[in-house]
Amino acid sequence: MKAGIGKIQNLKKGKIKKMSIEYETVIGLEVHCQLKTNTKVWCSCDADYDNKEPNTAVCPICTGQPGALPKLNEKVLDYAIKAALALGCEINRESYFDRKNYFYPDSPKNYQITQFFKPYAENGVLKITTNSGKEASVGIERIQIEEDTAKSIHTASETLLNYNRASVPLIEIISKPEIKNAEEAYAYLNTLKDRLKYTKVSDVSMELGSLRCDANVSVRKKGETKLGTRTETKNLNSFKAVVKAIEYETNRQIEVLENGGRVVQETRLWDEENAVTKPMRSKEEAMDYRYFPEPDLPAIIITESRLSNVKDEMPEFADEKAKRFINEYKLNEMEAATLSSEQELAEYYEEVVKVSDDARLAANWVLTEILRVLKEKNISIEKFSVEPENIGKLIKLIKANTISSKIAKDVFEILLSENKDPEIIVKEKGLVQITDNSEIEKIVEQVLAENPQSVEDYKAGKSNALKYLVGQSMRLSKGKANPKMINEMILARLEG
Repeated sequence: MKAGIGKIQNLKKGKIKKMSIEYETVIGLEVHCQLKTNTKVWCSCDADYDNKEPNTAVCPICTGQPGALPKLNEKVLDYAIKAALALGCEINRESYFDRKNYFYPDSPKNYQITQFFKPYAENGVLKITTNSGKEASVGIERIQIEEDTAKSIHTASETLLNYNRASVPLIEIISKPEIKNAEEAYAYLNTLKDRLKYTKVSDVSMELGSLRCDANVSVRKKGETKLGTRTETKNLNSFKAVVKAIEYETNRQIEVLENGGRVVQETRLWDEENAVTKPMRSKEEAMDYRYFPEPDLPAIIITESRLSNVKDEMPEFADEKAKRFINEYKLNEMEAATLSSEQELAEYYEEVVKVSDDARLAANWVLTEILRVLKEKNISIEKFSVEPENIGKLIKLIKANTISSKIAKDVFEILLSENKDPEIIVKEKGLVQITDNSEIEKIVEQVLAENPQSVEDYKAGKSNALKYLVGQSMRLSKGKANPKMINEMILARLEG
C-alpha cells in the first residue's frame, strides 16, 4: 500500500496481519462478457462499435424508440449456450427476459433488457489452480443474456457517449460468494477467460472492453456463518486491478470494523493512480430496479436439437488438449501445458506437426524459437508472420539432411522478414548441406593441417579439442557441412 492513503496506511503492517488472521474475506465476481457476433442482440446494427463513426451504428430498436420491437439474435443464443457449457452450467430449457429500470445517460431506453427471474443458465462450477499451486472450485450461480450500454468517454470537462455500443450482446457471469482471497479471484478470472477464449464466442479482452469485472467484497470474523456487508467495486480494467482492489477493500473493511464502525453497502470505484477504492453511490437492491417481465420478447425455448448442435461444436479445452499432447505426441507435462495454454498456439503447433510429421522437433521449434520471437516482439501467435506450414517444411529439410540445424536457424531468421517457402530460400541462398564425402574430407584435412596443436591436445587426452576442431570445420564450411559426418571423419583421423 502507498504511503499517505487513508487511515489504513497509519496501521502498522503487523497490526494489519494480526487483524487479517482474525477475519476471512468472502468474494463474489460479476463478469460481463461481450459476445463476438456480427450484429447486436436485438437488431441488425453492426456490433463492431469501435470501428464505426460514433453514433452511426444505431437504429430505433437499439435506442429504444417508441414502437420499435426487439428480436433476439439467434447467434447470440448459440454463443451464450456455448459459453455456459464451457463453464459447466446447467442449461434451462425455458427462460425469460426482464426489464431492469434505471435512469442513466448511457442507457438510451432508460431500462436494460436482461434476465433476472429465470436466466438461461445456472449452477456451474469452475476448477481453479492458484499460482501457489492450491486447487479449489468456484461455483457459478447464474449466467444471463443482456444488452450493453453506450460507451462513455470521459474528458477533463465532459463525458461523451457513443451509442454504437448500446445493445451489443453481453452475458453476465455471476459467481457464488465462494472466492476466499485475491489470489483465488485472479485464478478464477484467468481460468474463466481461457475457457471462454477456447470457445471463440468472445475476444475476452479487458483492454478492448469485451471483458469487464465487478468485485463484491465482504469480511467477517472467522467462524461466523452470516455474510458481512458487501461493497461492489467497479472500474476494474485489468485482473491485477481486481487483485489490488480486493486486497485494499479487505483491509479497509477490517479497519472499519476494528474501529467500531460498520461497513456501508455501497458501490465503489477503483482509483488506479492512488490504488484505493472510493465511494460512488449507495448499493442498489433488486427492488430499486423495479424488475418486471419484458413484454416485447417471448420466452427463450432451447430445444434438444439446438443444445445437441451446440454441444457438437464445443472445442477440446486446454486441460483435455494437454493430456492428449502427452499421450499422442509424447511431450512432458510442462511442454504440453505451454503448447495448449492458448488455442491459437495449440493449433499452430499441431499444424507444424502435420506438415513435418515430427512432434518432437515441432515442439522444440515452437517452444524455443517461435516463443522467443513472440516474447521479443510482444505479440501473440495470431500476429506471428511465419506460417506453420513453413516451419513444418523447415523441419522436413533438417530431417532430410538438406540443411543443418544451424542453417535452419538462419533460414528461420530470413522467414521472419520474407514470406517464402523455406525450400526456395535454401536454393536461392545456396544453403544446401554438404554431404559429399570428398568435400567433407577436404574440409577436415585443411582444419587438421591448420590446427596441429589441437590435434596434439586431443591425443594428450584433452577431449574438448575435438569440439574445437569440429567447430572450425563447420566455420570453414559456413555451417553447410553435415556436422555428424564432420565429427565422425575427424574422430577417425585422430584415432587412426
